Amino acid sequence: MSASPKILLVKLSSLGDVLHNLPIVWDLRARLPDAQIDWVVEEAYVHLLTPLLSRDGVRGIDHIIPLGLRRWKKSLFKLSTWKEFFAFRKTLQSTAYDVLIETQGLLKSAIVCSLAHKNSDAVIAGLANATEFSGYEPLARSFYSQSVQVPTQCHAVDRSRWVMCSALDWPLLERISAPQFYPKELIESIPKSAVIGLNSPYVLCFHSTAREAKRWPDSHWIALGKELSARGYQVVFPWGNAAEKVISELLAAQIPDAFVPPAFSIEEAFSVIAGAALTVGVDTGLTHLAAVLDKPTVEIYCDSPRWKTEGYWSDRICNVGDMQNPPSAQEVVASALILLQQT
Repeated sequence: MSASPKILLVKLSSLGDVLHNLPIVWDLRARLPDAQIDWVVEEAYVHLLTPLLSRDGVRGIDHIIPLGLRRWKKSLFKLSTWKEFFAFRKTLQSTAYDVLIETQGLLKSAIVCSLAHKNSDAVIAGLANATEFSGYEPLARSFYSQSVQVPTQCHAVDRSRWVMCSALDWPLLERISAPQFYPKELIESIPKSAVIGLNSPYVLCFHSTAREAKRWPDSHWIALGKELSARGYQVVFPWGNAAEKVISELLAAQIPDAFVPPAFSIEEAFSVIAGAALTVGVDTGLTHLAAVLDKPTVEIYCDSPRWKTEGYWSDRICNVGDMQNPPSAQEVVASALILLQQT
């Protein structure tokens, strides 16, 4: 392989999965500084990748290729949908790739690999097996030239590194090589949030998640919120849809001076999280964003395994609870106070 191969990363969604795939960009760049690195991602998550675009002499991702699959599926019979699809395919075929790394293990991601233009000896690497508590579609293996066996209990970051190292015939990167997500200079330059109503010092409480079983009891959130409010922190309950907003308002109503902010985008979330004294959240994407930004974060696990996504790369992250073993309010309060004392 040349010193400047053309590499395509395929990780389409969702928020947390895209975040946990970021380290392989820097792993690749450290060893192949002249490589072309492109990434196909669902359009909703493009803002997670734009900070990694190559600029000012610092190379990260060279091209982001947005995919509108979720939106297209809602309007399959519209001419505009098919025009967008063919434009996407044209972009995907404008480069002949040497290495394709697909770390999702789903048919839709494997089909993206099949649509890409590839050199005759290109390596298309993907998962050979499912990992516990993650989606996986065995048919995807038929689209790979190299199927990579990973442990059934494998952290999301480690899983991506397994596939990458296999694709490039490198020794497996161990955790001693700490993963990098966003450059430190970028994190330090995130502007102050423009959300009106946020008063420092504030603590973000991400109570919402796509699966009800992963939620932490409302009574625990209230106990935590009262403890933090008594110590002078504004307790903030963000939300993502109407049902979540109702819960945020119910929680905030029982905590002195708590705040329910207006809805904010993923792009705005960077500033909101960066300005927080602490983030406390269940196993959901925005909690993981706080962790990869290396901000003080308490990650709460109620009905998902901690080993799968826990923040192991920083002492500014506390991981509490586990599969079917949610933490008590006292345990989360104790972890929160430890992190707040460090700031």
